[in-house]
Amino acid sequence: MLSNDVLRSVRYMLDLSDAKLVEITALAGFETTLDDVQAYLKKDDEDGYRHCDNQMFAHFLDGLVIFRRGRDESRPLPEVSWPVSNNTVLKKLRVAFELKDDDMHAILASVDFDVSKPELSALFRKEGQKNFRRCGDQLLRNFLKGLTLRLRG
Repeated sequence: MLSNDVLRSVRYMLDLSDAKLVEITALAGFETTLDDVQAYLKKDDEDGYRHCDNQMFAHFLDGLVIFRRGRDESRPLPEVSWPVSNNTVLKKLRVAFELKDDDMHAILASVDFDVSKPELSALFRKEGQKNFRRCGDQLLRNFLKGLTLRLRG
């Protein structure tokens, strides 16, 4: 799934301003401008659209975790890694919103997208592990939709 789509979805989900997205990204130690964020939020057929690169997107996701849960001042910022896969997006959202397995199942069930417990746990395994499974665009899209319904009603 495109990072721009996830960025737009999270912005809508939390009802964030463009300036707040800049602040959230800065929480993870990455500086971006309001013009950059506005270009990332445009649809791909609009003038001025720019693809959100992996570095900025990875910092945004880490900043989102800090924004939602707070920062432990006694520890340094975690090292940001990219490229960002759908599995990584799912993991970061799970941490940011403090979701348990039951919450994840409820969110996916709310949009009629049923996933078994083993399938869901396979998404959070380390890549290369025997039972690891890649997160598809459809699953991530439905998860974002369900999480938006949960947060916005």
